[in-house]
Parts: sequence; C-alpha cells; structure tokens
Amino acid sequence: MEVFLNLAINGLATGMLIFLLAAGLTLIFGLMDVLNFAHGGLFAWGAYAGVWFYTTTQSFLLGVICAIVTGLVLGLLMERFIVQPVYGNHVQQILITLGVMLVLSEMLKVVWGPNQLSAPTPEYLTGSWEFNGIILIKYRLLIIIVGFLVFAGIYFILNKTKIGLVVRAGVMNKEMVQSLGINIKKVFMLVFMVGSAMAALGGVLLGPYSGVIHAGMGMEFAILAFIVVVIGGMGSITGSLFAAILVGLSGAFMTYYVPDLSLAVNMLLMAAVLIFRPQGLFGMKGV
Repeated sequence: MEVFLNLAINGLATGMLIFLLAAGLTLIFGLMDVLNFAHGGLFAWGAYAGVWFYTTTQSFLLGVICAIVTGLVLGLLMERFIVQPVYGNHVQQILITLGVMLVLSEMLKVVWGPNQLSAPTPEYLTGSWEFNGIILIKYRLLIIIVGFLVFAGIYFILNKTKIGLVVRAGVMNKEMVQSLGINIKKVFMLVFMVGSAMAALGGVLLGPYSGVIHAGMGMEFAILAFIVVVIGGMGSITGSLFAAILVGLSGAFMTYYVPDLSLAVNMLLMAAVLIFRPQGLFGMKGV
C-alpha cells in the first residue's frame, strides 16, 4: 500500500508539470485554433531563464517570476511577428512554429552553452515528511499544489469573469465581438501570452524536480503535452488536467511494475482514445 501511494504521489507531481505545459497549449489551440509546435521551446526557455536567475540571486521565487516574464515576452513576440501572419492556415503554422522551436533550442546553447545546467532544490523545499510509510517529498507537493491552483485560476477566469466571456465569444464569432467595440486581436494576444507563461512556469518548476535541464527538454515535453491535449480534448482545460494526471500516473506505475512498457504506454493511451473517442475524453464532437 505504501508503494502504491508513493508512486501515485510521484505520478501526480509529474502529471502536474505536464499539465502546466499542456494547459497553455490547449488554450492556444483550442481557443485560437493555432497549432503552436514551438510551445516546448517556451517551456525550455522558462526553465533556463528561471534556473539561471534563481542560481544567480539565490531566490527561487525570483527565478519563477523571471521564467514567467520570459514566457510573457516570448509569447508576445511570437504572436505579434510569427503567428499573426499565419492565422487560419494550419500547414503554415506547423512549418513556421517547428522552425521557431529549432531556433529557440539552438539559441539556448548560444546563450547558456551546450552542456546541462544544474538546478538545485531550494533549501526550504528539500527533504520530506513521512506518515505511516508514505513519503511526501516537499518539492513534489509544491508542484501538485501549484498545478491545482493554476487549473482553478484558469477555470474561474474562463467561466466566471468578463474577460473569459469575451474570449469564449471571440472563439465562436470574432466578427460579432469586434462589432461590439472589443479588440479581439489584443484578447487573443493576451491568451497566447498567458499560455506561453504557463509553459515557462512548468519549465522552471521542472528544474529542481529533475535536478538538471538541457536544451532538448522542450521537444521531449512538447510531445507529452500534445498527447495530453489529444487525450483530454482540444480546448478543454478540465480534459488537460485529467489527461495529464492519467499520463503521469501511468508513467510512474509502468516504470515501476512494467519498465518495458513505460515508453509506449502514453502512445497506447492516445491510440485508444483516438479509436473510441476521437474528440478526446472531454472534447465535443466536431472540434
């Protein structure tokens, strides 16, 4: 029983890291209909900028803030100069954002070098608590709490606030929203920036979780994020949360009990969902 609960906690923490990346991706794709294959690059840049600032200032909180600001700035530049010209054209979006992904990954090597960077856990988050054989690692608990807080915040904004109403209305009929005097382009730019900041937040939180970061991490986690978005359903934040937890838990348990299937389990999950429910677990038909 103790092993089961420990694996569940580890899988939940991994799932929350994936959720932070996938939630931004599902916001951008589900609400803006933009296939952003450069999302993993924003994740990696958030990790590098945040960890560098954290190790320089010895303040983890400042490192997290730096990562979020980096995500916002890169998201603004990408949406304004790269994504805007290809709105409505998925083929061009795939090609240009894949190119941006490669550029962002190589730029990391130019700025910080090709070697891995060490990302130590803050002293006040090291260690763990033990209750009846169940080990609760402090940093992993932090990741789980942050993940649920981000989910609650996004869900509240999209469903309970005026800006959320404007975003959802703009997705359904942006011409109508513009006729009411609302600049829908600025609204979509804000959505893109928020999604980029969430990816960067996930990146900086991954640093102390794994202990090191490297330039190729963006592509690795971007694949997991796309799997989560497909399983959960395009544009569904709740679906992304559920799917990310499912992917995290399945990875943790398979790695422990059936290591040979640990790499294939996510693809098998996605294939099963596509066969029996192509719109995703929480997606709507036609989306």
